[in-house]
Amino acid sequence: MQASFIIDLGNKSQIPIISFSATSPDLNSIRSPYFFQATVNDSSQVKAISAIIQAFGWRQVVPIHVDNVFGKGIIPYLYEALEEVDARIPYRSVIPPGATNEEIEIELYKVMTMQTRVFIVHMGPDLGSRIFRIAKEIGMMGEGYVWIITDGMTNLWSVIDRSDMDYMQGVLGLRNYVPKSKELKRFEKQWKMKFLQDNPGMVNAELDIFGLWAYDATSTLSMAVEEVFGTTNFNFDAANVSQNGPTLIQALSRMRLKGLSGDFGFINGQLESPVFQIVNFNGNGENGIGFWTPNYGLVRRLEVSNVTRYSTSKANLGSIIWPGDPQSIPKGWEIPINGQRLKIGVPMKNGFTEFVKVTLDPSTNSTTFSGYCIDVFNAVMNAMPYHVPFDFYPIKVDEEESYNNLIDQVFYGNYDAVVGDVSIVANRSKYVEYTLPFVQSGVEILVPIRNDVDKNAWVFLKPLSWDLWVTSVCFFTFMAFVIWVLEHRINEEFRGPPLHHVGTSFWFSFSTIVFSHREKVLSNLARIVVVIWCIVVFILTQSYTASLTSLLTVQQLQPTVTDVNELLMKGENVGYQVGSFVREIVLGLKFHPSQIKTYNSTEHLEELFTKGSANGGIAAAIDEIPCLKLFLAQHCNKYTTLKAPTYRSDGLGFVFPKGSPLVADVSREILKFIESDRTEEIENTPLKQPICSTTSVSTNNLSLRSFWGLFLVAGVTGVLALICYAIEFLYGQKDVLCKCDTRISMWKRILQVLQNFDQRDLTSHAFRQRKLRVEGGIEIIRVSGDVETPVKAHTETLDEEPNDISIAAESREIDIHHANTNSS
Repeated sequence: MQASFIIDLGNKSQIPIISFSATSPDLNSIRSPYFFQATVNDSSQVKAISAIIQAFGWRQVVPIHVDNVFGKGIIPYLYEALEEVDARIPYRSVIPPGATNEEIEIELYKVMTMQTRVFIVHMGPDLGSRIFRIAKEIGMMGEGYVWIITDGMTNLWSVIDRSDMDYMQGVLGLRNYVPKSKELKRFEKQWKMKFLQDNPGMVNAELDIFGLWAYDATSTLSMAVEEVFGTTNFNFDAANVSQNGPTLIQALSRMRLKGLSGDFGFINGQLESPVFQIVNFNGNGENGIGFWTPNYGLVRRLEVSNVTRYSTSKANLGSIIWPGDPQSIPKGWEIPINGQRLKIGVPMKNGFTEFVKVTLDPSTNSTTFSGYCIDVFNAVMNAMPYHVPFDFYPIKVDEEESYNNLIDQVFYGNYDAVVGDVSIVANRSKYVEYTLPFVQSGVEILVPIRNDVDKNAWVFLKPLSWDLWVTSVCFFTFMAFVIWVLEHRINEEFRGPPLHHVGTSFWFSFSTIVFSHREKVLSNLARIVVVIWCIVVFILTQSYTASLTSLLTVQQLQPTVTDVNELLMKGENVGYQVGSFVREIVLGLKFHPSQIKTYNSTEHLEELFTKGSANGGIAAAIDEIPCLKLFLAQHCNKYTTLKAPTYRSDGLGFVFPKGSPLVADVSREILKFIESDRTEEIENTPLKQPICSTTSVSTNNLSLRSFWGLFLVAGVTGVLALICYAIEFLYGQKDVLCKCDTRISMWKRILQVLQNFDQRDLTSHAFRQRKLRVEGGIEIIRVSGDVETPVKAHTETLDEEPNDISIAAESREIDIHHANTNSS
């Protein structure tokens, strides 16, 4: 209040007010251009404190501050800075300025019973020394504790009694950094001599940071006054208002000098952002372990030039001696021996007791807690590296009290944790912290299934999809065309009247389905095509046979509902488990409240399905996967879960308050528990119950997507064969196409080529290899033209088979045609 009064007085008289001792952040709220704070604001050090907290991974801290304006002013800024590094303040210890040792001891004992072991002390050196003396006496300066003091004590280190330093071993402190200089050393020497002359009774006189600020502020003011007034006097008007005040404050704001405390200058009436030195108290003195700067965070030395970004790494700090001189860094919390036992809430409900079951015994007035979740929690806590005492307490869960009530109980501090089948949901994580999931989960839709017994006369069409049927027919036709083109000129079986051509080609192509084709293939290109096509047909027919066999012999189960949209269109009822977060999902799907039913057990769920939606039951249930697995284990032949859509959640986890130090260790033990397959040790696990095998719920037929690669290979082979044959044939017809006679049009030439294609290729290997003719009752084979070799003699009779007669006639026709050709 004194500072506020002086500031107001200077504002009215327009005289600059310079303070080199007021550090309260509350002074920032006094917007006066005539007030200059020649000290570092207490709030400027909270960033340095939060950087240290973040560097060592501590999640909770307890401030211990004096109950006055100086002590309270820093707290809001400390809350904000710690929140930025994901740390929190579970409790504030407020010490009255005139507190007795007994009152301090009671407050420290109270703090000692809490889990947090990181303390931030913000008060003057006199009260702070008493705090550490009593903390040492009651055992709070031993291993596991962390103490950080603000510059309220370190800046006045010289006034602390040397005997009190023994109680502060291992304490970390922040102080305003003052660079060493020759001017500073010379000034301290002169000041000390003068001070001891004036105060001969003082022995250890030291100049603190406030004295340096006072000297630099006075120097700055004298420079500003000299610039503004020169040798003139300070003028006031009749109302005692300075006429030169506005000019003087402008000069003060411009002044910059290299003072005893370092670079000194005012920005908006305050000193520039300072650099803090981090010190560690040990022995009878202190040891500098690093620095904090506003731009680079924690650094080991200020002279390092390769630092380019803000850092909160503890590697940038020097060696630290902690209270109790332990070998490792304190974890910042522990379960106090003389503290209270953890109060663990357990959901109490009627159904799905395989996960958690609460049994009340009225005769003994005792409560028994069992189930998979309880067994997992007990196993994890038994594996913790330290003892954690706890007790279970039942919390009722019904339609009125959902699982969100469990979260609220932890958030408001009524319980220290919740153990049960609690799902990890994003909106809940705003208020509490979850461990890692011990059961993977998600949300699916459970629907009844029916047997598809509609096996009518057209069931043989079902194994293949319509696109595969169409593609197959097209390729059979294409292969018939390819074989006809390749064999027409050299194979008598693909010649004759047009209808004979078409019939033979299609017969050959489609008969490959059962591999009953008898026609010989003479062209090498055609043989390649047929081999590839037979492979395709073989794979296709085998797949069709397997699918049809399954369709006719295996029980086919179909879900009664395919998706949520079908439920909405039909106006069917749906159900969810009492108290589950799934309620929000169901409401978000736009179901009318009258369509939504609840169930509390597997028996109740079966009863609702039996009634059906028309009789007040349900047509589908939306629930978490572990609960649905439990239900399917009992009714696997009657229900199934839809493949889509699936609404995911992160699983089931244990619930702790925000910032609880137990979360990290419990999560680590859960990981070890899962990786070591120790779930097999828990006999009462619902996930271990055998799920009875069910028949296929899928009736998907074979589609083109599964065979397009085979058709691609066959198609490419056929096209390449046609291209090769076309090139060979057109090359043989080059005399026709390239005649020099201009009287023959190109159209006639093309017709001539087509006519030549329809004729036999007598130069082919097939016609030259074997020619039959009957001459004088002797069958002769002419090989490659001129050499005739008698093979056997036989007498033609009228008893010959018609086919033999036609072959003989055809042979004679071939020889006659060949003879005519040679003579011409």
